[in-house]
Amino acid sequence: MKQLLIVWHSRTGAAQQMAQAAARGAASAAAALEQPDDLRIELRRAQDADADALLASQGFVFCAPENLASLSGEMKEFFDRNYYAVLDRIQGLPYAALISAGSDGSGAARQVERICTGWRLTAVAPAVIVNMGAQTAAQILAAKTVPTADLVRCEELGGLLAGMMLMGA
Repeated sequence: MKQLLIVWHSRTGAAQQMAQAAARGAASAAAALEQPDDLRIELRRAQDADADALLASQGFVFCAPENLASLSGEMKEFFDRNYYAVLDRIQGLPYAALISAGSDGSGAARQVERICTGWRLTAVAPAVIVNMGAQTAAQILAAKTVPTADLVRCEELGGLLAGMMLMGA
């Protein structure tokens, strides 16, 4: 059995919805490939994800909001806390990134990419960035509902990653 680890952080619900969509997509892909029992999907909050979870997995989705043009602090702390514990032990494995943003998201996406390059992980596709259009303090702090079309993009990326894991690509 292969394990897909989805690590997420969310303050307003957007990144959590995106992570859950990726998990649905991964489960659907495993079912479509008639291998639902060959894929374990582990959803973990960034604060609860550790090196053991990373080492037990054969693929990863990293999902977080962009805060002030970079990764959210809790997601960055996840990477900081686990970086050296798994360095040279997970290289070559596939990953995908999902970023929720107010308007841009590219800074956080680049940050995930740089970290994953250091781990020598292989991106399965460019990061999915969902721009929520939050520009005022009230909009930024408000609970979010990710549009269905964007959740579909997250599901597709989760499905692609799961399919690649199960097909050995």
